[in-house]
Amino acid sequence: MLIVGLTGSIGMGKSTAAAAFKARDVPVFDADAEVHDLYRSEAAEKIELAFAGTTSADGVDRVKLSAALAADPQGFSRLEAIVHPMVRDRQRAFLLKLHSAGSAIAVLEVPLLFEGGLDRAVDVIVVVSAGAEVQKSRVLARSNMAAEKLDAILARQMPDAEKRSRAHFVVDTNGDPAACARQVDAILGAVSGRRAHAFAEIWQ
Repeated sequence: MLIVGLTGSIGMGKSTAAAAFKARDVPVFDADAEVHDLYRSEAAEKIELAFAGTTSADGVDRVKLSAALAADPQGFSRLEAIVHPMVRDRQRAFLLKLHSAGSAIAVLEVPLLFEGGLDRAVDVIVVVSAGAEVQKSRVLARSNMAAEKLDAILARQMPDAEKRSRAHFVVDTNGDPAACARQVDAILGAVSGRRAHAFAEIWQ
């Protein structure tokens, strides 16, 4: 089974590319969605112990957690030490299930693929990318987002140019979803039949 790592900086269009893969019946693991679920479940208690006052009966309060991290940037490493192993367990379960079902390909959509070292656990790396102004416009249109917050997020992420240089394929998302989908089609054609090794070496 070929494992594709799909990544890109904030606001670059990962969700659009992931949707194109899904529309072509390629299973996609959405790391962000899994983190949100963990915040509502098993990660909440551990996060409360590490960042007191950041949870409620509904789980982690993301606004309070963001404020705690802003006040203590070193807290990111503590948070990652809690959440990343849980996400990795879910990724493994996802891949094992697909492998057992005979799937030929799977996508791991992971924003911090390179930063977390997961680039060594996939067969193919796809980076989504757009111009800096397009990225900024998309991100600042989100609720609870400001230029200062965006700058802080980007400071923790590998620069887009470096990600592109380390990718097997780059998807340009400056255009519309149809243009993105055509690029995904081209990637699927290019990787068809490619030798896979990551599952047996890392995940099995």
